[in-house]
Amino acid sequence: MAAAIEARGISKDFGPVRVLDGIDIAIESGEVHAVVGENGAGKSTLMRILSGLYHPTEGEVALGGERVVFRGPSDAERRGVVMIHQEFNLAESLTVEQNVFLGREMRKGPLLDRRRMRAQTEALLQTLKADVDPAAPVYGLSVSQKQMVEIVKALLGDARVLIMDEPTAVLSNRETETLFDLIRTLVEKGVSIVYISHRLNEVRRIADRVTVLKDGRLVRTAPAAELTVDEMARLMVGRELSEIFPEKHDVMSEDCVLEIRNVSVPHLVHNCSFELRRGEILGFAGLVGAGRTELMEGIFGLRRRSSGEIVRNGRPVTIRNMSDAIRHGMAYLTEDRKGKGLLTSMGMGPNLTLLSLGSRLGPWIDRRYEARALGEAIEQFDIRAADLSVPVGLLSGGNQQKLSLAKIMQVEPEIVVFDEPTRGIDVGTKQQVYRFIRDLAAQGMSCVVISSELQEIIGLCHRTIVMREGRIVGELTGEEIEQEAIMRFATGVAEAI
Repeated sequence: MAAAIEARGISKDFGPVRVLDGIDIAIESGEVHAVVGENGAGKSTLMRILSGLYHPTEGEVALGGERVVFRGPSDAERRGVVMIHQEFNLAESLTVEQNVFLGREMRKGPLLDRRRMRAQTEALLQTLKADVDPAAPVYGLSVSQKQMVEIVKALLGDARVLIMDEPTAVLSNRETETLFDLIRTLVEKGVSIVYISHRLNEVRRIADRVTVLKDGRLVRTAPAAELTVDEMARLMVGRELSEIFPEKHDVMSEDCVLEIRNVSVPHLVHNCSFELRRGEILGFAGLVGAGRTELMEGIFGLRRRSSGEIVRNGRPVTIRNMSDAIRHGMAYLTEDRKGKGLLTSMGMGPNLTLLSLGSRLGPWIDRRYEARALGEAIEQFDIRAADLSVPVGLLSGGNQQKLSLAKIMQVEPEIVVFDEPTRGIDVGTKQQVYRFIRDLAAQGMSCVVISSELQEIIGLCHRTIVMREGRIVGELTGEEIEQEAIMRFATGVAEAI
């Protein structure tokens, strides 16, 4: 029986650079086939070829055993190949249901049949157990809710092959379990799932087979049951990853560099207070929707605060926007690097120096400084790009994140908030990010890490604050920071402080 979809000898060149080299992969009907690899391994490029966004330089795509040439993603979708992208492709000003049916609206005579579209959107959201209002504008949704909308868009069509690129990167454990149940249901109906993820435990759990890519080449395809998580990681990066987290350094002082007093953000955050010490890595844990990001955005002036005071080095300060925060030695790495962190249509140089324009370059852009700063950032952060002028949107997720890190360090902050710093990046790049954060703390910088991956909180942080429903409910220090203790506070089992 022919495979549902195949890549036959696929190669792809961007100018003189070959990013895929002779890839052969067959996705069988009714299987979950995981594709893993480091950022820059070629996973997304291969998926964009399978879904019609790119055309291969060499090789061909076969659907049901027959060669096909997709004229674009819409053509691929009509033939049953649908891709859920890692980065959202939503019209922010439209409602959820308008996004779901954009370009395929239902009509009742000359008018839109809004009742049917609303009913179908609600039914699909209920399938995912997603707490999302179909009439809500997308710009007001959380990152995890936007991911659910992207999944609903894909489910609307009659997909034969569903490509999922990091679908759980922003989902809670409960939402992930719901998605896995849905995947199993689709597979039972004969749908083929191509599953891209850096969460190797998930891959081993949900996948039937695994294909590993490295540097644009196929390393191995094998049944998931034959590969341990450590073996997958070794195949991906070409080395052992016995210690992914660096040793914690006890370099904290008792100096309080930041004190937050009773900060509230309307309807989202309620009377939150905490302190941050010099040289500390302070973790913020909690379920998705607990209010961690909203609290930090309130502190940095990215959301309106209804109350609260910010004290910097013992003195109250006023922070109304990001410029104020930077002036007070504070920087924020957003969880949404493409939506809020980078200008994806521009090159690396302008993105790198964007925050420092006012503080360093004066009224004119100093291109020589920009070029020098980019060269230093590429070396320091191991940013990999064949062409330095390439739009940032074409970089891999890991290289985008490294550029984001380099960008915030341009303002020479003393306090850095890292919001989901390893979302959607591979294990090798994660190691680099963890060591970077550890080294900053060792040099006396103060770091806040917001993460939905408890192992990051446990492995990195000296102290951890747990939030639930917009409130701080627990604080753990040192060896107290372990999974069960965090979850007891996060789920309300443990009594709030």
